[in-house]
Amino acid sequence: MREEYGLEVLEKYNIEVKGTRKIRGAFFCDTNEGTMLLKETRISERRALFLYRVLSLLEARGNVKVDTPVFTEEGELLVTSREGITYMLKKWYQGRECDIRQENEVVRAARQLALLHRELDEVSADAAELEVPEGKSPVEMIGRHNRELKKVRTFIRSRVTKNKFEYLFLESFDKMYGIAEEVLLRMEASGCGKLYGESVNGAKLAHGDYNYHNLLILKEGIAVTDFERVHADIQVNDLYYFIRKVMEKHHWKLKSGQKLIEAYEAVRPLSLEEREYLGLSLAYPEKFWKTAGNYYRSNKAWIPEKYVEKLELAVRQCEEKYEFLEEIFSLKM
Repeated sequence: MREEYGLEVLEKYNIEVKGTRKIRGAFFCDTNEGTMLLKETRISERRALFLYRVLSLLEARGNVKVDTPVFTEEGELLVTSREGITYMLKKWYQGRECDIRQENEVVRAARQLALLHRELDEVSADAAELEVPEGKSPVEMIGRHNRELKKVRTFIRSRVTKNKFEYLFLESFDKMYGIAEEVLLRMEASGCGKLYGESVNGAKLAHGDYNYHNLLILKEGIAVTDFERVHADIQVNDLYYFIRKVMEKHHWKLKSGQKLIEAYEAVRPLSLEEREYLGLSLAYPEKFWKTAGNYYRSNKAWIPEKYVEKLELAVRQCEEKYEFLEEIFSLKM
């Protein structure tokens, strides 16, 4: 029934649907205007309009393939089904997801990110008449993460009977938290606050979720999708997130990481402030913080073994990346 309600909203568009295929939370649609994707969304009308404005400008420039939203016959970007689920129809492409195991593909994706940032700089002024969502101050964000780590430690210490995860967390805490605090102190003393202010005031747009899941490998290049989190921020946050995800899979292999950065800088060279910020961001024990937070919000009556495995992996990967950080960024922790 839910599938029928979802497909009903396609009647509101001035397109001929020849066939559909359901995936989680979305439908691939073969139409007379090409492949499209009908996807569930929770964004507001205002954000949908901003998204359309940015992506239509990118599409018009023709240098980056993106998933621009499509209007209904009545001029709407969002449509709600009888079941109360909101959908957005977007242009789509015949391709496959970027393979994070293939070094040549992730290197191409790093170059594509630099091209995207360059193109976003060109269109941001034309989208300025709309309200631009803003990111968060990196210093404030890291400070909040560190407070959350201490909160988890306080909670675990208070438990009379501790499980394997909790013992491992307490055993690793001092070292991981020491790194987290060191990153915060260095960020406060660095130029990242100024970099953040200039990025937000200058409406420097970042994708917000640039990872291999949102990249489609095509015969003629790479399509970048899922811009729902696009916002004004330090653009290097996209590069940080992409590098971290890739390098965690490649065990922080020095040559692989160097290739990613070189591919990006071949299109858009990094400033000294951006390089410093990128290195400090990568130094933060993000996976340790995230795993601890997920545990804290979980049902602690039964802790799956995967939580323990993730925490062990977070600690091990933190060790793996120090040689990388020292060699690439001259950053010692």
